[in-house]
Amino acid sequence: MKPSLAKGTRDFTAQEVSRRKYIINILQKNFELFGFQPLETPSFENLSTLTGKYGEEGDRLIFKILNSGEYASKVNQEDWDHKNHQKLIPQISDKALRYDLTVPFARFVAMNHGKLTFPYKRYQIQPVWRADRPQKGRFREFYQCDADVVGSESLLQEVDLVQLYLKSFSDLRIPVTIHMNNRKILSGLAEYAGITDKLIEFTVALDKLDKIGKEGVVKELLEREISQESIDKLEFLFNQSDDALENLLQLKEKFADSEIGLKGVEELEFVLTQSLNLGVDMQNLVFNITLARGLDYYTGAIFEVKADEVAMGSIGGGGRYDNLTEVFGVKNIPGIGISFGLDRVYLVMEELDLFPEEASTKVEYLFANFGGEETVEALRLIMQLREKGISAELYPENAKLNKQFTYAEKKGIKNLVFLGEEEIKNGTVTFKDLEAGEQKTVSLEEFLG
Repeated sequence: MKPSLAKGTRDFTAQEVSRRKYIINILQKNFELFGFQPLETPSFENLSTLTGKYGEEGDRLIFKILNSGEYASKVNQEDWDHKNHQKLIPQISDKALRYDLTVPFARFVAMNHGKLTFPYKRYQIQPVWRADRPQKGRFREFYQCDADVVGSESLLQEVDLVQLYLKSFSDLRIPVTIHMNNRKILSGLAEYAGITDKLIEFTVALDKLDKIGKEGVVKELLEREISQESIDKLEFLFNQSDDALENLLQLKEKFADSEIGLKGVEELEFVLTQSLNLGVDMQNLVFNITLARGLDYYTGAIFEVKADEVAMGSIGGGGRYDNLTEVFGVKNIPGIGISFGLDRVYLVMEELDLFPEEASTKVEYLFANFGGEETVEALRLIMQLREKGISAELYPENAKLNKQFTYAEKKGIKNLVFLGEEEIKNGTVTFKDLEAGEQKTVSLEEFLG
């Protein structure tokens, strides 16, 4: 049987693992600088914990886990015969792989709220799974790097998360633009167009604007039984100016009779103004009125980050979710969070050649194997290097020197060390810098530094 990978998954080589760690270390450092504490949750949750939190489309992308044992024997025969998957799923599966890190986090907060100090700030870096169609930058298994704050309604949390995004991407040297909107503004738009009962359908279609264009969005709205008259009232959405504050002023006029819409404008205006007061360049922040992020749990600010110089989807996103823990029986715990898409960040950095040399793990010294007493002395010296935190290894066989040279070059090892009979006798070490092509002999003391 020819080995193969499951679609939407990848193996990671030594260089890829090292580069991913480089990104994670920068994010982790910034999370902790901003006061977030680490948390990890299980890879799978009860199916009931996940379903109903991501909208209709999100629920379809949850990877369900078959129950153990003779799961088929407990299925209702009529449901089986009619292939009614809606009724079959709860009969054959009660667990599922994590779809994101936010809902498991909300479940954790609901279970532990009596022990937590609020506002509670946590970061989480773990893999998630989605039964999505694999494509460039989109995988079925991928890492999310989240930072969330729960227990505070203050809009200063939004301002702080904007700062966290900008500092982290600045440290990674990725030029980005943060697109912002507010779900209350979207609710106001639904009121203005007379489609309040179709809010979810409206936001799901609008969220696809980047992928399917205006015509595609209009077509989907019509398919979802939203009238042409309502669509015409929303025509201005597709003709926004580049001035965020001017667009917000236009909305204030249209939302004269929408309390929730005006509230959304007020909140977004505060976040934008405070960010500008802190020195954020307006070019880094965009009020994107068509940004919807198709997750049902967002209630206020929503964010999406895009790399300026690479054609790829969002490399980060998030928003406010003031009611998420209510579904777990715990009320009045507002929250807001953002996520960094590790895999997409990696692809952007690779395309822009932003990884520094130190982001790759390389062995510093390879000791040539001469056999006999020389091997024992080489191992002793290797132990001393390792105690100093310097990576070193011995070629395992007493092979021809050409073969040992080839091994070092293919593995990207910087230096090949010769500790032969002459060196042992004189208390010296000979080594060749394989990158510069220079060879030198130094005393043992000088070599160990």
